[in-house]
Amino acid sequence: MRELDIGEVVRRSGVPASTLRYYEQLGLLQVLGRRGLRRQYHEQVLERLALIGLGQSAGLSLQQIGAAMPQGAGLALDCSALLAQADALQRQIRGLQRVQDRLRRAAACPHADDARRCASFRRLLRAQQRVAHG
Repeated sequence: MRELDIGEVVRRSGVPASTLRYYEQLGLLQVLGRRGLRRQYHEQVLERLALIGLGQSAGLSLQQIGAAMPQGAGLALDCSALLAQADALQRQIRGLQRVQDRLRRAAACPHADDARRCASFRRLLRAQQRVAHG
């Protein structure tokens, strides 16, 4: 088992030391110990950090990521949580595509100089009001 000190983890992962310490507080990372004042990590911490980054880019909270990752050095995946997040992302993508289409129609409206006269823009505003109150 190879140990990495916090400076090496920061250099190789690009994750700031303050973030590593925060992840420790949340239980996402475990410190093997200290050598002097420097925290020591198992070399697999780099894979855990990559998994945390992947989870965040998929829209998972740190709490969700922590619940899906086992303690220790292993990397297991909660497949049902991943599928649920993929479904949520797909719904979000469809919603964003609808907004994109509406924005394009509103931009192409001949009444763009007065948005209140543009039917496409008024529909876009009504849709946003439904989302905000919904």
